Amino acid sequence: MAIHPNDIARVKAMGFLQNRGTEQFSGRIVPAGSVFTADDLKTVAEIADRFGNGKIAFTTRLTAEIVGISYDKIDEAVAYAEAHGLYFGGTGAKVRPVAACKGTTCIYGNYDTQALGKELHEKYYLGWDAVKLPHKFKIAVGGCPNSCMKPSLNDFGIEGHRAPVFDEEKCRGCKVCQIEKRCPMKAAKLTDGKLAIDPEICKTCGVCGDKCPFGAVAHEENVRYQIFVGGTWGKHTRVGTPLSRLITREEIFPILEKTMLWFKDNAYQKERLGAAIDRVGADKLESALWSDELFARKDEILAAEVKQRP
Repeated sequence: MAIHPNDIARVKAMGFLQNRGTEQFSGRIVPAGSVFTADDLKTVAEIADRFGNGKIAFTTRLTAEIVGISYDKIDEAVAYAEAHGLYFGGTGAKVRPVAACKGTTCIYGNYDTQALGKELHEKYYLGWDAVKLPHKFKIAVGGCPNSCMKPSLNDFGIEGHRAPVFDEEKCRGCKVCQIEKRCPMKAAKLTDGKLAIDPEICKTCGVCGDKCPFGAVAHEENVRYQIFVGGTWGKHTRVGTPLSRLITREEIFPILEKTMLWFKDNAYQKERLGAAIDRVGADKLESALWSDELFARKDEILAAEVKQRP
């Protein structure tokens, strides 16, 4: 018996997508901060064996997609997952699963990406679950300018930077300068026996911070963050617009929230943030992000219906 389209739509909103050419579904289990514990993965495997076809595929947003669940087993699978502290989801015109790179443990990571991802997961993926946005909204947390998590190709991308601080008095003009040798951008050059770092070339990636044996170059004390807004990938690719200045850790949450409020207030239904920025103007968005006008209208914006195209 064919599954009614209304039933397909119901479970899609729960995180279950129909498998091509079948009457079975794949369900996505969403981790907090892009991290599963060993016990979580045991439970995921149990769900795959009990309710699916035994197969699990990890998505590009680091959710665990359990394949081959029949429609009549979906509610039972959801209940089993919830009883073990896991939840299906990750679909719909709302905040999607927050994807964080392994910057927490990576030698290039400038900060604890997974901890930030978990905070964002709890405050916005879970906290804004009932907020209907004009389209999907993807958040990516990247630890450095290597950009493994592609922050610039998400609706809101966070990229950690550590600027080098050079102490000329400690520089000994080594014949083989470790800073010059390790700088991936070739921004560091030894000239006339002294190191110089070109700020126009330096990407503030943080690689050089501990490489000088005499401590002539250190990391900037606090991590700063480059924010990208309106990035998309796929049929319509758009590199995210970088905000005009790096921000502090304390600014991330208010800037993100104002970005989503601006999105809901300005975008039409089924219009991605990047398209809305191009239509309205990046300068208009950035001006709104540096003010508190959107927060003053927060309740009004959240209560309003998503705009329809004229």
